[in-house]
Amino acid sequence: MRGTVARLVLALVAAGCGRGDRAAVHTGSPARFGFGRAATTADVSAWDIDVTPDGTGLPPGKGTVPQGAAIYARKCAACHGPTGTEGPSDRLVGREPREGFPFGRDPRFVRTVGNYWPYATTLYDYVNRAMPFDKPGSLTPDEVYGLVAFLLWRNEIVADTTVMNAHTLPQVVMPAHDRFVPDNRRGGPEILIGFC
Repeated sequence: MRGTVARLVLALVAAGCGRGDRAAVHTGSPARFGFGRAATTADVSAWDIDVTPDGTGLPPGKGTVPQGAAIYARKCAACHGPTGTEGPSDRLVGREPREGFPFGRDPRFVRTVGNYWPYATTLYDYVNRAMPFDKPGSLTPDEVYGLVAFLLWRNEIVADTTVMNAHTLPQVVMPAHDRFVPDNRRGGPEILIGFC
């Protein structure tokens, strides 16, 4: 029985290979795939939510430490712990080491908002895009500002009376700010990073 099936498959393959239907094989991409549409200005605006280190892109709104504490308890503590140090997800709070920058030499030091992040605006950008884990992008600007104020306060970077908004957030100088430098090299080969 297996021999009969094998001969039948071989005969079908041979018959297909010998046909002159070469025109049915496409060598290039079609001009249109027949689905999708051109992005509108509104489509692009909805995705254009990045915030740069100087604060460009921050929306209107404001938040305080107490507001952020309440939001954190409801939407963040399950993953990051009640105080931001317990996990199971990344630790958010911690200023150790206060001196030096030994992260590459000593893996005992955990990178946190308070000892590693160079820009406070990056905290807004990340929380706005990616948190909470189960509903990324669902927080309002006021909620994000509140969470940022709370996390910066927990990391001893701002006072508990701080009101965070598009004007005050870019003025926050992070403890690790001077440990990072912009890569402004020009003239060399471009390095493209891609994913397969």
